[in-house]
Amino acid sequence: MNMSIERRVKLVEELFNKLDLEISEFQNNSQLHCLTGCGNCCTNPTMEASPLEFLPWAFYLFLNGQAEITLKTLNSKETQPICHIYSPLNLVDSTMGRCSNYKYRGLICRLFGYAATNDKYGKQRLVTCKIIKENQPDLYQDTTEAINNGLYIPIFTDYYMQLSQIDFNMGNVFTPINKALKLAIEEVLQYYAYRPFPGGLEKIA
Repeated sequence: MNMSIERRVKLVEELFNKLDLEISEFQNNSQLHCLTGCGNCCTNPTMEASPLEFLPWAFYLFLNGQAEITLKTLNSKETQPICHIYSPLNLVDSTMGRCSNYKYRGLICRLFGYAATNDKYGKQRLVTCKIIKENQPDLYQDTTEAINNGLYIPIFTDYYMQLSQIDFNMGNVFTPINKALKLAIEEVLQYYAYRPFPGGLEKIA
């Protein structure tokens, strides 16, 4: 039997809290940072995510009575590749903006820029954007060397493995980001279709 939505949300949030601490420590050690107001990676039309990493976001919407309307909006944006939660600062340059619900951003949003993959030689490679590489070349080079010398950095596959252990089915589906958002909301709505509104959680919203 499936774990309750509340339990899955709690476990995903605990995983995110652990990662946020690790990334904060990595940023302090490396001094690498995103440029203020940059949303370039959020506008990547090929960005994919799993529905599970947006379950806390969907649950938050449900508690606030916004799940159905958001689902309707997502259905009408079927062909829109840019993340629904991303909010551009202006229409001329969509790469400047912010996450409209930063607290509930997904795992991919947290990892990108400050995590690594293992290459075919077993070496850890920092996965970050062109903007950081070009604007902070010395820090990028120093960080790459520090990682080779044992500086701790979160690993993409480790975190996705931990995520999938919470819910194998939801954690192993990778779709364009807006579809992942949609599937997360549908999971919450279906779960509560024949169950009472979660008691004692009203204050979370």
